[in-house]
Amino acid sequence: MARRPLPSILSTGSARIARSRELARTAADSATDVLHPLITITRGLRRLASAGRRRWAETPKDRRGPLLFLAASSILVVMLVPYGPLLAVITLMAAAAWQGRDRTPPAPEGPDESQIQRLQMLYEALVPYFSTADDPSPMYAHGGDWEDVFPTLEFDDSGRLAHLVIRYPAYFPDGEAAPRARIEQLLAAKSGRGREYLFVWDEEGNELTLSVLTPLPTDIAAQRFVTAPGETVLGFTDPSGVQRTLPLAHGEDRRDVPPVVWRTGIRSTEPHLLAVGQPGSGTSTLLRSIALQALEHGDVLVIEGGGTGEYACLAGRDGVLGVEIGLAGALAALEWAAHETERRLVAANHARQAGDPQPDDTKHPLWILLDRPTAFTHLADADGHKDPQTLLRSPLRHGRAAGVTVVVAEQFDALDSLSDAVRQHTRARVALGPASRQQLEAVLGAPPHTTPVDHVPSGRGYARLGSGPVHRLQVPATPDPYDDATSDAHRQAVLDLLPPRATPRATELPPVPVEQPAILDHELAEPVAADPVLTKPALTKRVVVDAVLANPVAAKALDPKTTDAEGADAEATDADARGTDAESVGAEVVGAEKVGAEQVSSAGG
Repeated sequence: MARRPLPSILSTGSARIARSRELARTAADSATDVLHPLITITRGLRRLASAGRRRWAETPKDRRGPLLFLAASSILVVMLVPYGPLLAVITLMAAAAWQGRDRTPPAPEGPDESQIQRLQMLYEALVPYFSTADDPSPMYAHGGDWEDVFPTLEFDDSGRLAHLVIRYPAYFPDGEAAPRARIEQLLAAKSGRGREYLFVWDEEGNELTLSVLTPLPTDIAAQRFVTAPGETVLGFTDPSGVQRTLPLAHGEDRRDVPPVVWRTGIRSTEPHLLAVGQPGSGTSTLLRSIALQALEHGDVLVIEGGGTGEYACLAGRDGVLGVEIGLAGALAALEWAAHETERRLVAANHARQAGDPQPDDTKHPLWILLDRPTAFTHLADADGHKDPQTLLRSPLRHGRAAGVTVVVAEQFDALDSLSDAVRQHTRARVALGPASRQQLEAVLGAPPHTTPVDHVPSGRGYARLGSGPVHRLQVPATPDPYDDATSDAHRQAVLDLLPPRATPRATELPPVPVEQPAILDHELAEPVAADPVLTKPALTKRVVVDAVLANPVAAKALDPKTTDAEGADAEATDADARGTDAESVGAEVVGAEKVGAEQVSSAGG
């Protein structure tokens, strides 16, 4: 079907508006140039009138009478003198023009002596990097002129460089990361430490642009952000980095700030996130901010390895499945999360095979937030338990299809203790706090285009979503409301976002289903992404699995809640009955295989 063309007002409206604005701007400039003498005289008359009123107010009352008589006599003399009024008007206009002139001192056309010395030192420092002995006419040479290689420059009020364009020779290897990093480090050191610089390399024109970035706002408190379901605001960045702004409340005012939005869900290419930082860098603040946003549309399970109680404000809230700070609780919660992921996948797969819509309980978002999971790894190794990170394989691998999102926060010194599954499946990365360029590149996968500084506020860092660009990031202030060092405004902002208290039954985790490792891994590896019509062998295996799980003896044997001691007692007590139980289980399995064969034959017929 042919599409109707857009109306001309919609297709050419933006061009007409831009042309109208340009015409209006040109007309305003022309009118200002034409009316400049009149504007100057009017400004001078206003200043003369103001000076006259001020002089009259300063005159004592006993002298105001003679002053009025003198002014009236002067006016009378001027009126009687030939051409007196005309001369008086000319004199008044000349005085007004003189008083109304622009008294702003003109800006210096070039840098002053101290700035010239700074530029010459920067030029000399670049000579070893931008010159070679074989160059017949080098752009950079000791004692050379810096004006040829610095075409554009600006200084701030303190006399330091704010903007600089640098030309460099064509043989400089600007496509390699190491030479570029050396030049950026040198420029940041010579231009002034303690500031963040943005470097833009123009390989085609052989030019490098240095710009000083303004600090990101740190006074943005936690609040409801205008986002769609599946969108999470990680923080805020520079206006040039993104093409979107969010309206935010800042006290009684409102302002638009560019955000870094992380999209999750079934269509997300970065379904899981890893946040890394130093102690006190703001990773816990980031997890609290994510939790408050996730509770609007889903459920949250929090596991804290630090044991500092950073998430106590979430315990017992509606939508919070649990806040675990111990090894036993963490293992139980992650085991339930793994089985819940598998259950959602199986239910969704059955619905697709039957041609039915996906069940609502499989689409409800589930968030698993882990703060310092490597602390549990060391405890598990010491006590001989399973590493909790091994239970994250299923949520990480199949979480996008099951509506499960995993967020992990860890410190730089414990990155080596993270499992391969965590490092491979967390493609959304955040690095907070002071860090070297090598550390940032190791976490983000690419070096930032700005120079990291040594002292940054809490929540300041960098973010990279998948293979996208690296953004500067400032996490919204989301402190622990139970901390005494928190300000009243930020504490109240977090408390206002917390959901109401839930009943005790609602806060308990659902029971962990029986363990099905071998068969479920084989079943879940293919059907989710494979053809919705099951093959006959797969259908037969599905019937056998259902028959085995329906047996109470097998379910009791596979129950993870049974302790080692109880298992030993049960084994000693039921030793005589094992033969009978095995025969019954084998009979049921054989019967299930027969039922599966009949279903397969009926389906094939």
